Amino acid sequence: MSDIPPAIELVGISKAFGPVQANKDISIRVMPGTIHGIIGENGAGKSTLMSILYGFYKADAGEIFIAGQKTQIPDSQAAIAAGIGMVFQHFKLVQNFSVLENVVLGAEDGALLRPSLAKARKQLKSLAEEYELHVDPDAIIEDLGVGMQQRVEILKALYRHADILILDEPTGVLTPPEADQLFRILGRLKAEGKTIILITHKLREIMDITDTVSVMRRGEMDSTVKTSETNPADLAERMVGRKVLLRVDKTPAKPKDVVLEVRDLNITDAKGVHRLKGVSFNVRAGEILGIAGVSGNGQSELLEVLGGYEKATGEILLNGVPLDLTGAHSDGQSRRARGIAHVPEDRQHEGLIMDFSAWENTAFGYHHDPDYQINALLMDNAAILRDAQEKMDRFDVRPADPLLSAKNFSGGNQQKIVVAREIERDPDLLLVGQPTRGVDIGAIEFIHQQIVALRDAGKAILLVSVELDEIMGLSDRIAVMFDGKIMGERLPENTNEKELGLLMAGVTDGESA
Repeated sequence: MSDIPPAIELVGISKAFGPVQANKDISIRVMPGTIHGIIGENGAGKSTLMSILYGFYKADAGEIFIAGQKTQIPDSQAAIAAGIGMVFQHFKLVQNFSVLENVVLGAEDGALLRPSLAKARKQLKSLAEEYELHVDPDAIIEDLGVGMQQRVEILKALYRHADILILDEPTGVLTPPEADQLFRILGRLKAEGKTIILITHKLREIMDITDTVSVMRRGEMDSTVKTSETNPADLAERMVGRKVLLRVDKTPAKPKDVVLEVRDLNITDAKGVHRLKGVSFNVRAGEILGIAGVSGNGQSELLEVLGGYEKATGEILLNGVPLDLTGAHSDGQSRRARGIAHVPEDRQHEGLIMDFSAWENTAFGYHHDPDYQINALLMDNAAILRDAQEKMDRFDVRPADPLLSAKNFSGGNQQKIVVAREIERDPDLLLVGQPTRGVDIGAIEFIHQQIVALRDAGKAILLVSVELDEIMGLSDRIAVMFDGKIMGERLPENTNEKELGLLMAGVTDGESA
């Protein structure tokens, strides 16, 4: 075995973006036919390193060896030619193209498209059977769920003859069943001799599927260990540089008056589909109500109505006073004025304007705050900038540069910017959707602490998450949604993941008996 060269060897890789040293003298060896995990805090340099390997960035220094041969990778075409495929955290698919068209795009055999499509259709069928990657080749991407879209990305790489597959936070947008299916697919790819690099912040995934794991910290390679010789607590400490609490540390809730009351809430979308069906619940001051459920069962619509972005019928009371549900006087601005803060599920499309700077993003939705105004016409940009710097320091946003545009931060640091903006407004009610999606273990611990601190300050919190660990750990009460309805409510201490999973699948107590 020792004579077999690594599938990938990076030697002395360094990369800087201006004053920020993203990668510093990194060396790593990945053996063929293995699943190699790379973990680290947000901003540790994982994605930058893989983007260098895939030709998106050019390293300032260092060498790349593929199967023992020194290889120049100036662009992604060179990476593809070297047998490397990459599935990004945010998919690179043309939404109004079919699966087949997306797979062929950029890999056409000539000027005529029809022969390429015919060849691809035949090859897709073969790949689907070999690796259990069944997708309708004629389906339009925008009509597919994220799990299926991810399969298309993997098929794209395999169609281009990738022997090395890089996956960047592949389960960040997947439900637990979709993640399980993905790991079965990765196991099949490994069994067929493919080499897989898995970038993830989820330690359970690392322990379950990888053979080896490398830990990055602050742009440097901290260590590489066999997965069988480590454990989650050890990996978390290597990532963060200190011991990390892997559970939510909170005292029992002391709920007081009802802050939010939802009565018989209904939504029918433009296609006539009933998205919310008679939803009723309440949230009290000083408690966290967690909404569990597989993505797509009405949780997003619920947050949109509460946040003022969607019309509905029914009744919502905030501190006993009705909220407008007709759209005539409801928007995010009016909701904020009533004391509702909102951390949306999709930070990049709903929480931030990616091309705007961090300091501008920290003021969005609150730009009419008197502290941000010089007079009725002029905003006090210097005051906003100072406030943004303070928020970034308190929430450990890296790099702590308010002048950087939002798109230049890692996903977890983007999330911290949104969380800081909303939590620091001292709301009566915090709506928080998928608070730690794509966020590393140290940042998860921090964000959870901030949410619990807000609860302990007497605020009401509605938490929506597809992560059952997060729901179980943070919530004081748990409501489960399926097909637009509340299936049941449980106390975390009186339930378990199996019972919640059945409710998430629409199975009630009577049916499961």
